[in-house]
Amino acid sequence: MTALDRPGADEATEVHGPSAALTPARRSPTAVNVVLLVVLLALLLGACWASLTVGERPISLGTVLEALHARATGNPDHEVVWGARIPRTVGGLVVGSGIAVAGALIQAVSRNPLADPGILGVNAGAAFAVALSVAVLGASTMGAQLWAALIGAFAATAAVLAIGSLARSGIDPIRLTLAGVAFGAVMGGLTTALTLLDVDAFAAMRSWGAGSLSVRGLGGTLQALPFIAVGLLATLLCARSLDAVALGEDLAATLGVRVGRTRVIAVLGVTFACAAATAVAGPVGFVGLMVPHVIRFLVGPQQVWVLGLSVIGGPVLLLAADVVARIAVPGGMPVGVVTAFIGAPVLIALVRSKAVSTL
Repeated sequence: MTALDRPGADEATEVHGPSAALTPARRSPTAVNVVLLVVLLALLLGACWASLTVGERPISLGTVLEALHARATGNPDHEVVWGARIPRTVGGLVVGSGIAVAGALIQAVSRNPLADPGILGVNAGAAFAVALSVAVLGASTMGAQLWAALIGAFAATAAVLAIGSLARSGIDPIRLTLAGVAFGAVMGGLTTALTLLDVDAFAAMRSWGAGSLSVRGLGGTLQALPFIAVGLLATLLCARSLDAVALGEDLAATLGVRVGRTRVIAVLGVTFACAAATAVAGPVGFVGLMVPHVIRFLVGPQQVWVLGLSVIGGPVLLLAADVVARIAVPGGMPVGVVTAFIGAPVLIALVRSKAVSTL
């Protein structure tokens, strides 16, 4: 009797052959994710090193470490490190993580791969609320502007999601994007009008309006940190549920996921993270679009990995853009200008790509 004549030989071949073939496929994505995590952490360290040492006044890493260990009064290099480099680096870490996570969350909850806080008007809503608080209420403290940004971001998110969900099938990605672009344009125009009506009040916010890490300083960034932490906590609470939501609301409900609760938590995460980031650095665009997209392309659609790696990838991109901004022209330029130069071609490439429809 040959091996093929033995009972169950075909079944054994069917079980063991495919199982052996599937084993590497199951392990490979995890291995790729871990490698990407290590690479992003290395890039983050490099971006922090460049942010602390590179600029119009180059400073060695040894001098930076000396300043961190014991700040010497009267040492110009130490003053630059504490007065400019550390606030910008910490700001890049906090703002970059907040914007990237907000972008990943809003893409997942809306199932729209082109969604980000800038395109959906969330940044513009927060910026308009800050400008309105300065022009009308005379708000000059970071705390007051943070709460104004929170209200504006929440109002913008609620309005755009409400318009995008008017379709019978639920949230429509195309309607959502169009509503966000239109809402953002209106809010941007109103913000510009406010700055023109009261030039003196907005003289110090001119750079902030274009997106900058050099406006608030270390104290302002630390005030925004709890709001970013709330956004990251919301991310942890809904990350796994968003994997099921990506399959469709009906199927997610069948799997036991509370879709409404998941969406509310995600929207709150977007609102807190985006509002705090906008209050610190202004309406920085495209970071929330590019980072989650690149990470999703590399690791797949698992939201736990996309959201987790976005926390690292956002600061990497923003710090690198800030380094380019400070050395590109004498005196530097707002980081939002650099992210726009990078993001516009990326957005065009995404729109032209067939893969853009997959999330």
